[in-house]
Amino acid sequence: MTQSTDEVARSLAEYGQPDACAAELLCDRHPEAAVAFRVVDPDLSVTDLTFGELRRRSERAAAALAGLGVGAGDAVGVLMGKSLDLPEILLGIWRLGAVHVPLFTAFAAPAIAMRLNGSGARVVVADANQVGKLSEEGTGQLQVVQVGGDRPERAGWSRYADLVADAADRPAVDAARLGPDAPLVVLFTSGTTGAPKGVPVPIRSLAALTRYLIDALDVREEDIFWNAADPGWAYGLYYAVLAPLALARTSLLLHSGFSPELTWRVLDELGVTNFAGAPTIYRALRADAASAGRSHPLRRASSAGEPLTPEVVSWSTDALGVAVRDQYGQTEHGMVAANAWRDELREEVPVGSMGRALPGWALGVLLEEQDEPAPAGTVGRLAIDTTASPLMWYSGYLNAPEKTAERFTPDGRWYLTGDAAAQDEQGRIFFSSRDDDVIIMAGYRISPFDVESVLVTHDAVAEAAAVAAPDELRGEVLEAHVVLRPGYEGTPELVTELQQRVKTQFAAHAYPRTIHFVDTLPKTPSGKIQRFILREQARARSTS
Repeated sequence: MTQSTDEVARSLAEYGQPDACAAELLCDRHPEAAVAFRVVDPDLSVTDLTFGELRRRSERAAAALAGLGVGAGDAVGVLMGKSLDLPEILLGIWRLGAVHVPLFTAFAAPAIAMRLNGSGARVVVADANQVGKLSEEGTGQLQVVQVGGDRPERAGWSRYADLVADAADRPAVDAARLGPDAPLVVLFTSGTTGAPKGVPVPIRSLAALTRYLIDALDVREEDIFWNAADPGWAYGLYYAVLAPLALARTSLLLHSGFSPELTWRVLDELGVTNFAGAPTIYRALRADAASAGRSHPLRRASSAGEPLTPEVVSWSTDALGVAVRDQYGQTEHGMVAANAWRDELREEVPVGSMGRALPGWALGVLLEEQDEPAPAGTVGRLAIDTTASPLMWYSGYLNAPEKTAERFTPDGRWYLTGDAAAQDEQGRIFFSSRDDDVIIMAGYRISPFDVESVLVTHDAVAEAAAVAAPDELRGEVLEAHVVLRPGYEGTPELVTELQQRVKTQFAAHAYPRTIHFVDTLPKTPSGKIQRFILREQARARSTS
């Protein structure tokens, strides 16, 4: 066995014990004095939460929730920011064997209600500044636990501090031992390709999640590690909370919304050495006037969520002290491919590559019309070979067998990601697009990512999104939506300049016939561009 194969096997065994206990794996087995989280406030004051403190605090959280009738298998919604209270409540849920349903704090009431109803949640824990979203129709029958603020007056609503006080004299709740297939989380997809779907995340998924932290991010004990993604989404929950807890790696939680200025201050003044975030974060840092460089360069910088565009990679070397590395995954299985940082796996990064399959995973690109591997360099359907991916933990969507079946080839061998990509002879993956984002113009298949990657190299362009617009002659033509950097204007001359840049740096036939200058691009709360909205706008213009 190779070193990587052996390590994957050990991880599978560690998190696959028949009596696996989430509370033990994530907290109780670790040294009490070790720091689990460093919670950072906007003024950069820091509160350390040790594993010993986390155990005691989560035991009281478990007792408080048990007093409401929460038990093993019950779904509990959590609508909270990245505060000191968040880890204790999450671990309290897992200590009971209950299931965490993440609710992003930027969600409006309908999105929250959909996830609570879809998961069958009976209790929701929410920050005081978020509970107003729970008074709408659709969440009225839930028991609401309010964290902070004044005592709520509504029937069925409780204040967390009062529940904890009431439970103080009760005996501690024994940590549930439910085995590796028991769900820790039901996390809903972002809905970039249809309605959000619930993904049950079992205890055994920790084998895959921890391998990513080790193999791709190269998070070491001495690192000051910050994953800036929000725990309301997969990347933040998996790799800022679950995997660091399982490995006893200290993780920073910033108790604030995102701003480039504050991000620079945290990176520099707290001496962050290992940083991970979405491409939107790196683009915002690049556009910020304070991006002249850090006095404490990063050791590792990683990106996930959308493909990195070349200008971010080139900028990061000077500004961050290290080139950002692109990585790939989905809610359904976590991260599966990467330009890995670990010494044993690290190699030069070809332009545009999101890396190769990580140990424990096998990826392939299938032909469009056949469930067979495509020749090297051919764009096709990116898929995971389930027969050669021992870390694969996804088994289906919650209460959605038809949607689950759509994700697999008829023989069950290949999981279809819904992304288009090409694979070179060395096995490296080059992202093309979501399947439904591909633009077909006069018979040519055009990836929006290729066009966007050229547009954002222009000094005037902060962000760009390319989509298809209906055209009587060609079927579809390409149009671009461009966000300009401060100080630039969307003139006809700039339109011509951008079109010419695409012609000369990508392909003459693939230039955008129309360029719209916009203030912002529509995005999911996790920062992914919602191209389908731009396509709908293009169709509406063509019929008006």
